[in-house]
Amino acid sequence: MEVSGVDRVKFIDLTKSNDFYLFEIGECKCKPGYSYGPIVRTRTIFHYVVSGHGHFILNDKRYDLGPGQGFLIPSKIKAYYEADENDPWEYAWIHVDGPRTMELFASAGITAESPIFYPNGDSSKILDIIHDIYDHSNSECYCYAKVYEFFDTIISQSKNRIFHDVDPRLAYVKSAINFIRLKYSEPITVEDIAAACCLNRSYLTRLFKHATGYTPQAYLGTYRIKKATELLLESTESVSSIALIVGYSDAFTFSKAFKRFKGVSPSEYRNNH
Repeated sequence: MEVSGVDRVKFIDLTKSNDFYLFEIGECKCKPGYSYGPIVRTRTIFHYVVSGHGHFILNDKRYDLGPGQGFLIPSKIKAYYEADENDPWEYAWIHVDGPRTMELFASAGITAESPIFYPNGDSSKILDIIHDIYDHSNSECYCYAKVYEFFDTIISQSKNRIFHDVDPRLAYVKSAINFIRLKYSEPITVEDIAAACCLNRSYLTRLFKHATGYTPQAYLGTYRIKKATELLLESTESVSSIALIVGYSDAFTFSKAFKRFKGVSPSEYRNNH
């Protein structure tokens, strides 16, 4: 879907990647004093300043920005941004979320506590990538490749990039994610995931949520529903069979979980798509 006007926007809705989901990209040349918010978003969004100036407020802290810089709006945190009265900014944005999103932004030194992208040189490649996604939005693989390139670019070009040895705590989280992706079709529990990582449940839960924004249980449920969604759309398997394939003991439990995530039953979702 494309929206024309002052804003150049495309709603993409790519959610099959195990690392991140791409929902929207766009670009806007703002009028003097144009503001947005305060708003609490349900998903993460990154803005890149193409030209001009403005300011951004997150957690009641103000940041003044100019060309080549960017700002992160994490999900579930109140944010506000406003174009300068004399030199209003033009910005582009990428609406990306999912299991590894915050981890990848953090690798660039961009977090909820430090939400500004400060470039170490010419950062215009970021805008080029967003334009490429816009121009090839119907090509799923191309868009996913460009999102990987986007993260590689902001990490390599960030002044706040974090250089350090691999944090062993992050290694535990990656092990947990790998275990979930390999074993999601089996009746695994958070205790099983923790045992595979040689950790207790509560410690793994704290590490996992800090790194990904999800609890292990929520990630497991999200991953199972994502796989179930793919099967509903791409196969003729029955709902009962899909329930077993993605790790649920019966169709009733699966249907309750699916409706909690998607708002409709598996059968309704299949019929509507």
